[in-house]
Amino acid sequence: MSLQIATSVSLSSGYEMPLLGLGVFRNYDCFPACLAALKHGYRHIDSARVYGNEEDVGRAVCESGVPREQVFITSKIRFGLDYLDLFLIHDPLSGKEKRLDTWRALIECRNAGKIHTIGVSNYNVNHLEEIREAGLETPAVNQFELQPFCQQKPIVEYCRAHGIVIQAYCPLIRGNLDHPFLQEMAKKYNKNVPQVLVRWSLQHGFSPLPKSSDPARVISNASVYDFEISPEDMARIDALDRGKDGAVSWNPVDVD
Repeated sequence: MSLQIATSVSLSSGYEMPLLGLGVFRNYDCFPACLAALKHGYRHIDSARVYGNEEDVGRAVCESGVPREQVFITSKIRFGLDYLDLFLIHDPLSGKEKRLDTWRALIECRNAGKIHTIGVSNYNVNHLEEIREAGLETPAVNQFELQPFCQQKPIVEYCRAHGIVIQAYCPLIRGNLDHPFLQEMAKKYNKNVPQVLVRWSLQHGFSPLPKSSDPARVISNASVYDFEISPEDMARIDALDRGKDGAVSWNPVDVD
């Protein structure tokens, strides 16, 4: 697989989404990280209202010198930009009726032209099936925790079967990087563990959203296009999966 920092995936909406994105969760002063990311080739930033940093993201986009149409912004509410590239329902906790009503409202917003693409976050198979059973269009994207210790194979398989692009949050395992095997892989490829984790995610076709508040680490996390993990080592990393027990964030896999 030939990957570059500009490599993108086609969404069912007809738009292209860069696979590598910068996550800004719990980064309450994310302007420096966003600006560094944009100046070093990132073209995708993932935000949300509850992160409390939409203004910083919008300011970084405006001041980066990168044309707005070249930057893909994911969020869960509007902020100081003319449009959003991707808008997600943040979680499924409201119950079936409100989930479906919210999805219908997003479809209307998308049709009104203020959002290019709509999707969901933290949805499991049952949540996606209720959308299908209601006769509504399939989300273009599902964003959930996805890393070697928590690979969520049932929802991954469902998304792939239904053309739903997978965004992977917590791809760096929230900084839990001292696993001996991951250290071994980093040494083998002359990379650091975060770079191995981002590369693993990209080679699986996921859209990873590594997060850092340190501009130098933001740049380092994107230095993943000059090596390739072998099929044998990909399989060895895959074998680290611990299912729900490997999760490092809240994950509503059992929410009805």
